[in-house]
Amino acid sequence: MKRPLLALALAALCFTAQAQETKVAVGLSGWTGFAPLTLAKEAGLFRKHGLDVSLKKIPQKDRHLAIASGDIQCAATTVETWIVWNANGVATTQIFQLDKSFGADGMVVKPGIQSIRDLKGKTVAASAPGTAPYFTLAWMLSKNGLSLKDVNIVNLEPQAAANAMIAGTANLDAAMTYEPFLSAVRAKPEAGRIIATTLDYPMVMDTFGCTPKFLAENPKAAQALANAYFDALEMIKADPKKSFEIMGADVKQTGEQFEKSQSFLRWQDRAANQKFFAGEHAAFSKEAADLLLAAGIIRQIPDLSRLTDTRFIK
Repeated sequence: MKRPLLALALAALCFTAQAQETKVAVGLSGWTGFAPLTLAKEAGLFRKHGLDVSLKKIPQKDRHLAIASGDIQCAATTVETWIVWNANGVATTQIFQLDKSFGADGMVVKPGIQSIRDLKGKTVAASAPGTAPYFTLAWMLSKNGLSLKDVNIVNLEPQAAANAMIAGTANLDAAMTYEPFLSAVRAKPEAGRIIATTLDYPMVMDTFGCTPKFLAENPKAAQALANAYFDALEMIKADPKKSFEIMGADVKQTGEQFEKSQSFLRWQDRAANQKFFAGEHAAFSKEAADLLLAAGIIRQIPDLSRLTDTRFIK
């Protein structure tokens, strides 16, 4: 009788452990920089930290709606996007940095366009207002004496924008896209050339955040989310081949293809996070907010000092 009783006791313990796992729904996209979150889920790192995480692929233009409706509690997106969301009444707080783009986001142009200034009066594909590609376009134009009003914008998501350039869509002169889709353009230079990336304009930085309500009610879960992410970065260092295969599979790439794609960005570990939030984040947020306001993407700048909670990266 002892063995059956022992088995029942162990089963009960397992059930209790599973019941105590905090459920968290996270909104993200197939962007290469978010891939360690996929690795954390697939390798059991979230579960190791007591989390039951569901990762939901939601276009950036719709992610704030999923937060507002309660479908997700947390999300991954670019720093300036949190400003847009909060300015539009979707309260969210950044808790750790995910990555920095080093050439992973860029502008592709058709042959004949020699500079960004040549885009005046031309047609550019970019995702909707409030998204990273749209903001990147605004940023690059502003650094070259132009504004969004100087170009005709066609709203296409990053993958569709890259595909349109590769297909030679007649009415498009340029497109904004990012990895892994930018690599598809790199592989077909006859489709156009990459005129500028975040190596030229270092302004795409991604962070992870949640609703203030979730953070207030689940501080241990928030800490677990950060810890699992940093564990994923350690796994990438310890076993890159396996890690690249897992992360690549999520975006239909081989491990080798994913390895090349991720070379255009830098994931940010705990030390990098502490440095980033010590000053760089606030400085960039101020410049980004001013541009968002000038471009008419937001009508007022929210309290930028309330958009971060750095206790989970210490």
